[in-house]
Amino acid sequence: MIRRDEVYKIGKLGKPHGVKGEITFAITDDVFDRVDAEYLVLDIDGILVPFYLEEYRFKNDENVLVKFEDIDTQEQARNYTGCEVFFPRHLSDSDEENMSWAEIIGFHLVDAVSGKVVGTIDHVDDSTLNLLFEVTTDAGDEILIPASNDLIEEVSAEKKEIRMAIPEGLLDL
Repeated sequence: MIRRDEVYKIGKLGKPHGVKGEITFAITDDVFDRVDAEYLVLDIDGILVPFYLEEYRFKNDENVLVKFEDIDTQEQARNYTGCEVFFPRHLSDSDEENMSWAEIIGFHLVDAVSGKVVGTIDHVDDSTLNLLFEVTTDAGDEILIPASNDLIEEVSAEKKEIRMAIPEGLLDL
């Protein structure tokens, strides 16, 4: 059984494309530029299930047309519309120096000064000039932390944590 901590989200399936089982896939990671994947993992009613790729092709920078094995009709493909798509962490060729933002979702953010866990990174907001970590604290509060490379001291994929010099007073806001 595949566990959530063994994968990271790379997008969501859209509508079928054509009549031979292709599905539009809105991709949020550059995994296809880095790795030749045999399979992707879909969230089917809360269960992570591997689906083997027959082929894929880029429609544009943000959309890929995927054809999974044994999905051969538009009707079959339609059953997977809206499914979240994940990629196995162990197949990613990223090291701690060049991980994608999608790969750090779920990591703990640790204040390098105090050594305390600030919370869990739920999302990386790249819609502005300055990247932001959206972090949920143990108390359930949501906070935004600037994701500046100058502040990040260490990334540990093994521990699933990022140690960061968080500016004084930022956590008190």
